[in-house]
Parts: sequence; C-alpha cells; structure tokens
Amino acid sequence: MNFWIAIGVTALGCYAVKLAGLLVPAGLLERPVVRRLAALLPVALLAALTAQQTFADGHALVLDARAAGLGAAAVALVLRAPFLAVVGVAVVVTAGLRAITG
Repeated sequence: MNFWIAIGVTALGCYAVKLAGLLVPAGLLERPVVRRLAALLPVALLAALTAQQTFADGHALVLDARAAGLGAAAVALVLRAPFLAVVGVAVVVTAGLRAITG
C-alpha cells in the first residue's frame, strides 16, 4: 500500500509544481535576473546529470571508461568537432576501453 501512496503523493506534487508555474505573474518572468537564470538552469542541470551518470555507481564514486569517454568528448569539443562526432568519439572511446578492460 505504501507504493500507491508514494505514487499518489508524487502525482499531486507534479500537479502542484505545474500549477505553480501557471500562477506566476508574467511580470515576474520578464525580469532580467529571472530570464538569465532560466537560460542557465538547463545547462547546469545537464552538467549535474552528466557528472552523476559519469562518476557515480550506486553510492560510490568511480573512475572508469565513462570518464575517459567524457574526457575524449571534451577534447573533441575543444577541437570544435560537430555534435554527432563528439558523441561518436565518446561512444568509441568508452566502448573501446570497456572491451579492453573486460
């Protein structure tokens, strides 16, 4: 039964967040600080998600092939490679290291 209570609370929380977003006055959203934060928030969230997925394994920090793939992607970005090439480099390096290390 606790499972269904958690689902219900989560659904109500999601609805409340959406409703709060609709109730925010338009004037507040037009402020320069809010606009700047809204522009930077997706980048920060994506960076946090990338770091968590790259360096975490359950409850422990790890340094494995994923970190090497991220490093290779960073090098490709510095070299101004197209986005698909950056993703491809990360995949090839990660898969290659996993194949080598077993």
